[in-house]
Amino acid sequence: MEFMDQLASLSNRAIKQKDIIKTEEATKNALVMPFIQALGYDIFDPTEVIPEFTADVGSKKGEKVDYAIVAEGKLSMLIECKCCGSNLNDCHASQLRRYFHVTTARIGVLTNGLVYRFYSDIDEPNKMDEKPFMEVNLLDIDE
Repeated sequence: MEFMDQLASLSNRAIKQKDIIKTEEATKNALVMPFIQALGYDIFDPTEVIPEFTADVGSKKGEKVDYAIVAEGKLSMLIECKCCGSNLNDCHASQLRRYFHVTTARIGVLTNGLVYRFYSDIDEPNKMDEKPFMEVNLLDIDE
């Protein structure tokens, strides 16, 4: 199935399930993991998709980002999840920013299962940009 077909299918699921998904864990299972699969990653391969990846920040130990994606043996993407439909605010983005800064990942994704905001370090190396370079809204797919 092509990427746009997978997104359309996931969009239909999101529309049907968004009102019954009440927890972050349910959001991950119903929407985020299928989205990661649609991106072409094997969510069942811990060498490729690492859940609860430790990204210690300074004296804060045990800091965990929800998913880390490894491509070609290198950490390439961090995904921070919030509960379905919750507002993605600056506080959530700053949490992802902290994780981004202490890893080698070059893409950070902040999501509530419905909206996926993609960040990088275009403005300054190894520092996540303030604004996402792309946003995907499963409730309003725009090819």
